[in-house]
Amino acid sequence: MLLTAERLLHYQRCHRRTFLDVYGDRSQKDPYTDFQLKLRQQRLAHQQLILEEQVRQGATPPHQPNYPPGDWQAGALATTALMQQGVERIYQGVLMECAAPNSKSLDEFTLVSHPDLLVKQPGKSYFGDWIYAPIDIHLGKRPKQEYQIVAAYHTQLLASVQGAWSENAWLMLRGKTAPYGVDLWRWLPEMQASLDKCMQMLLHQQEPEVFISRQQCSVCPWLTQCYARAKSQQHISLIPGVTPTRYQHLQTLGLTTLESLADANPLYLEPELAEEVAQHLVQQAQSVKYNRVIMTNSASSTSVSDLATAPVELYFDIEAEPELTLDYLLGVLVVDRQAQTEKFYPFLAEKPEDEELIWQQFLDLVKAYPNAPIFHFSPYEADTVKRLAKLYQTPGAQVQQILSRFVDIHKRVTGLVTLPVEGYSLKAIANWIGFKWRDPEANGSQAIYWYDEWLETGDRALLDIIVRYNEDDCRATRHVKDWLVDNLPN
Repeated sequence: MLLTAERLLHYQRCHRRTFLDVYGDRSQKDPYTDFQLKLRQQRLAHQQLILEEQVRQGATPPHQPNYPPGDWQAGALATTALMQQGVERIYQGVLMECAAPNSKSLDEFTLVSHPDLLVKQPGKSYFGDWIYAPIDIHLGKRPKQEYQIVAAYHTQLLASVQGAWSENAWLMLRGKTAPYGVDLWRWLPEMQASLDKCMQMLLHQQEPEVFISRQQCSVCPWLTQCYARAKSQQHISLIPGVTPTRYQHLQTLGLTTLESLADANPLYLEPELAEEVAQHLVQQAQSVKYNRVIMTNSASSTSVSDLATAPVELYFDIEAEPELTLDYLLGVLVVDRQAQTEKFYPFLAEKPEDEELIWQQFLDLVKAYPNAPIFHFSPYEADTVKRLAKLYQTPGAQVQQILSRFVDIHKRVTGLVTLPVEGYSLKAIANWIGFKWRDPEANGSQAIYWYDEWLETGDRALLDIIVRYNEDDCRATRHVKDWLVDNLPN
């Protein structure tokens, strides 16, 4: 059975993904989204930039083993041949080892790893007076645990191939000029324990329980299948606030179903969970179980009069390209209730250097409505105003006057009500109360991809769909705000 470094990486994030990669029906996998494909391209481009910079600084250009794609055995032989020659650096080499899990089973696993670089170091190995050490190049900015586990995996397989342990393994991280040294004394034992558990799971075909974790699952090709399973089971991972760590605690209490959690006394969840968290989880389960809105404790004493209809209201939403540190679309929906008009203003930077221009256009618009509240749906809009004001030296008094008019609808929703939803994103809440986006597939990640494609191709249809998506976000924010006003006491 084949166990690659990629599968071990996935195992660190979700045991079920690795199981499905081996035993799942591939026809049920989701196709990669444009954004996911873009991330792959970015990682390859980032690798090339790092390699080119190293060569410019005097490093030897790396050798790349030549072998048919997917033929790991041929790749391992080609890599070993380069190591025997003593080349200075090897790009995308293949390391392979046969191993049996600690169950004394006769079944063997073929362990394969694919480090981005192998670099020659002084030492003694099967090949001569040199050894190799692994380097992985990541788009991530932090040395995540899964990165270091995989680096230790490379090191173990490398020791088998070259007959000597490397004392070093490194990570090249985005935005860092110096490589990050992996503490192999710490991570090798953890890797070996994780590797054995992974092999046992696969050997005995122990299918892990489904668990929907929004951040991790959103980039997994098995999401649709797992979500359908979770939905059919009414799995409590679909309840907002039930994280993997909290779920472990709930399991120890026997609260593993929607009904049991909804019927629980919050005190039963303490002290491992804070009082506020325990109350929220039980209340959220009750909201979902009975499909009803529940007022939070703060709602009974909090007025929503400042959300009430104003003569003119502004609804604000931003689209950004994080890789470029660019806020390229500042969308504002102006609702004039006295004149009974609505107009959407998309301040759009068609080129990155236009960001200052659209910032000034935004300032001019909000200045024209000095008494209008500015509704938005996350802290990001306020943080962006502060960033752009500092970057383009906007007077502090002007910025504070704008920020004083900001009203975060997400903060209001989560502070006032518990809804029978699976999450408190704008889409989840607005869809629940009946709002529909004109382009259902549109989302923030997809908009990033479309904008990058616009910069590359000049296809204006891409800008049109981004603007439409941003306008719908502004209108959805209004929809949620109006729902709050109509359904909560004044």
